[in-house]
Amino acid sequence: MSSAACSGAAAGHLPLTTVADIPLSGHTTRWDYASLDPIAHRLYIAHLGDSVVMVFDTQQQKVIADIADVGHVHGVLYVPELDRVYASATGTDEVVAIDPKTLKITARVPAGDYPDGMAYAPDVHKLYVSDEHGGTDTVIDVRSNTRVATIPLGGEVGNTQYDPVSKHIFANVQTRKQLVEIDPATDKVISRTDLPGAEGNHGLYIDAASRLAFIACEDNSKLLVLDLASRRVLSSFDVAKDPDVLAFDGALGWLYVAGESGEVSLFKVQGQTVSTLGTAMLGPNAHVVAVDPALHHAYFPLKALKGSPMLRITQAQH
Repeated sequence: MSSAACSGAAAGHLPLTTVADIPLSGHTTRWDYASLDPIAHRLYIAHLGDSVVMVFDTQQQKVIADIADVGHVHGVLYVPELDRVYASATGTDEVVAIDPKTLKITARVPAGDYPDGMAYAPDVHKLYVSDEHGGTDTVIDVRSNTRVATIPLGGEVGNTQYDPVSKHIFANVQTRKQLVEIDPATDKVISRTDLPGAEGNHGLYIDAASRLAFIACEDNSKLLVLDLASRRVLSSFDVAKDPDVLAFDGALGWLYVAGESGEVSLFKVQGQTVSTLGTAMLGPNAHVVAVDPALHHAYFPLKALKGSPMLRITQAQH
């Protein structure tokens, strides 16, 4: 396993330019995950501190709705196959379903203890939800919006992702330094991969094309690159301090790693070769990122910029 280090934030540089800083509604409180519907030009953002799902029009560059009563919302996921939004309401230990046409909550489903990240397995019509404190993944049948299984994972659960090649679900078990694999046909754990060098493996992104899993470790600020075929960690990189959300521009092969520190790290992925593009300060609390690969725009909701909540939009310079 090789190791590489990024430059520090003070001397760092990112190949990004700021397109706009757009004021957002609500209070200067914490944001969490964001999910893009590129066809409808909508960005759904979890405004955790305000317990709302914010709907931002990326074409008009303005907030068009705040969907309230989503207690301490963490995860948010737009599912194109369903034209539906799901959000994890950690305050009430539920997952809520939202209709993008009416922007109304259409269902509430019990979801373990501290539901967080979510992934959708389309072939089985199931949503998988990380129950961070409960040590499980909750499984929801999206046809009936009911909980159909609870999968014990044996430790604190980080992010959960779907791999369209194997059609399996993968989840970080951060207290065991493992990546677990779930077969959606049976909702059973079918493999556990130990992650040498992991401390608090929370963030997860799977690039199906390269057969790589990218794992962000919040406790030691590392990015691990895992070969999904061999289940070996190929490399480890120093990244933005306290890394959280990962996003990928598949058209450019750029991986974004957003940190609680406000730093962001960028990587270039070519096949199974991963190289550093830079690490630098992006903005205060810039730990959430969503990417539009068509425009090469990245969206970073910032808790407070000049005293107000702000959405920083960047353009890739490539």
